[in-house]
Amino acid sequence: QVHLVESGGGLVQAGGSLRLSCAASGSIFAIYTTGWYRQAPGKQRALVARITRGGITNYDDSVKGRFTISRDNAKNLVYLQMNSLSPEDTAVYYCNIKARLYSTTPERDYWGQGTQVTVSS
Repeated sequence: QVHLVESGGGLVQAGGSLRLSCAASGSIFAIYTTGWYRQAPGKQRALVARITRGGITNYDDSVKGRFTISRDNAKNLVYLQMNSLSPEDTAVYYCNIKARLYSTTPERDYWGQGTQVTVSS
């Protein structure tokens, strides 16, 4: 069983910053790529940023230069530093990990419950 707990969301003014955290716990054999997705009202969930176990990152064009994803492999933590926030960043942000529970089981996706980020103009 894998449990993801997100924190750090909230209300911030345009131009402000927030740092999201995601902690993975449970009986996990290995965590591979981790990422943050977001879903705005009336829109589909979309990738914001992801990072491989080796530290290779990938960002949506809309957040490049403003958001930074990082992870602590030893502690099963993943972060999203969000700077220069705009009202267009308002959404529920979800943590995603690709993990194996055992060495013999396939890799699969796990999702957090989501954390609301609201940016006021």
